[in-house]
Amino acid sequence: MTPAELSEALLAIVNSAIAQHDEADFTATIADVLLERPRNRDHGDWASNVAMKFAKRLGTNPRAFADEIAVGLRRVEGVSEVEVAGPGFINIRLDAAAAGQIVTQIVAAAGSFGHNASLDGLSINMEFVSANPTGPLHMGHTRWAALGDSIARVLTASGAAVTTEYYINDAGAQMDKFGLSVLAAAQGKPTPEGGYPGAYIAELARQVLAQRPDLLDLPEAEALAEARERAYLLQLAEIKRSLENFRVHFDVFFSERTLHQTDPATGVSPIEDAIGRLREQGHVFDEEDAVWVRTTDFGDDKDRVFTRGNGIYTYFAADAAYYLSKKDRGFTEKIYLLGADHHGYVHRLRALAGAAGEDPDVNIKVLIGQLVNLDGAKLSKRAGNIIELDDLLQWLGADALRYWLARYPADSPLALDGEKLRSRSNDNPVFYVQYAHARTSAVDRNAAAAGVTREVFRPELLTHETESVLLGALQEYPRVVAHSALLREPHRIARYLEDLAGNYHRWYDLCRVTPMGDEPVGEIHHTRLWLNDAVGQVIRNGLDLLGVNAPERM
Repeated sequence: MTPAELSEALLAIVNSAIAQHDEADFTATIADVLLERPRNRDHGDWASNVAMKFAKRLGTNPRAFADEIAVGLRRVEGVSEVEVAGPGFINIRLDAAAAGQIVTQIVAAAGSFGHNASLDGLSINMEFVSANPTGPLHMGHTRWAALGDSIARVLTASGAAVTTEYYINDAGAQMDKFGLSVLAAAQGKPTPEGGYPGAYIAELARQVLAQRPDLLDLPEAEALAEARERAYLLQLAEIKRSLENFRVHFDVFFSERTLHQTDPATGVSPIEDAIGRLREQGHVFDEEDAVWVRTTDFGDDKDRVFTRGNGIYTYFAADAAYYLSKKDRGFTEKIYLLGADHHGYVHRLRALAGAAGEDPDVNIKVLIGQLVNLDGAKLSKRAGNIIELDDLLQWLGADALRYWLARYPADSPLALDGEKLRSRSNDNPVFYVQYAHARTSAVDRNAAAAGVTREVFRPELLTHETESVLLGALQEYPRVVAHSALLREPHRIARYLEDLAGNYHRWYDLCRVTPMGDEPVGEIHHTRLWLNDAVGQVIRNGLDLLGVNAPERM
């Protein structure tokens, strides 16, 4: 019996009990009867406070109402014991056979176990990383790369249609400085003032010269344009390779330049179109030789400028056009993952949603992440003043880096110990969880050698205390996934996996899948092999949501 099935049974019983009271003018919903795992396992497998929730409205005592509910619960098949405790808590214990049914469900569902429909019908655009294409990805980008990809995976597992998007900041003065820096390196000149230093610029210059040997013979303006565009494409390709090595996938790479380009069919650019649309809705006004958007109407601290007398559009004008592009593409929710230095963007982006005719509390979510400090990390030899993502991957590996970055809430400052991330000990959570999975694979191999098969599954035999705990933990996984998706917090998956791994290691120490000595293979061994496989599957599924491998040997 799954928690969902037990909740459905409890809901029917609660509504039946409510109907018996003359004061009843309501019915409970499934949200009212969600079950919790008691911290003390002596209190049973599941607990509910539903009696205390409704007793006052029914004009009765919570404990007395809990007793009414308990009578019905004791008749539910698979429920072995129901106890009313304290002021009206209902503690429920399942028999081993009912609790063990989760095992066959996990094995049958395989990689889809834990997937749910809690966000079915929601169309989400997730923008994250979005680093300027003027240099390599560095440690400042790693947290959002890991978290953004994991959030997307969790949302997808919960039924949402998710599009991951990288906004390429390829317009503006920084691109000109980038081009000047590459051209200067190609010409053998020092980095221009305000330009980009680092050996990677010289590498880009060598590659540009290989593509265009006559670069230095071109007129200065043409040479600059060639250097800028070719180096831009080379750097963007490197960024994509780094992301791929980090197992981060983007469905869309959206160029900022396209927002400034005139549409031949309409004669206006997306930015001009956005300003016109917002003006039609009454949110744009002209004042002091500038075009403004009245974002204060939607909670911003001041109105924002779209363009001044020079006709050059601000970054906020591009932000407005980009937001409307997402709206026009049919995304009901737009998630922005921004660094700590972008905290001021929260109100202005929410104001954009309001000006676009949407609900800032529904159609947009801005997540702000704190910076990461990693002891032992070395500055890049190529860039000189940053710690490159590629160097981190070579030093730590994608598994350790992704897991550690995903196991903490995004808004918490994060200081990591590089050597701990590399350690092969139980103090390293990623090793601890991966080792649990490798152990389930080793048990499979040893069982096959000993003649233990999956021909028998008798869940009523899983009566050891560690088996009860393990079965309860497995039952929790779908709810953990759904809750992580609802809150956009994949760290809940990581913490769940660590608890599951601990429960598994304790079970492994006390319960044998393969017989010892001359002991014959029995039904308990076949049954425990099923349980072992179910644990391995859930660990694999959870690690996959974090973008981490589940090794079979360590």
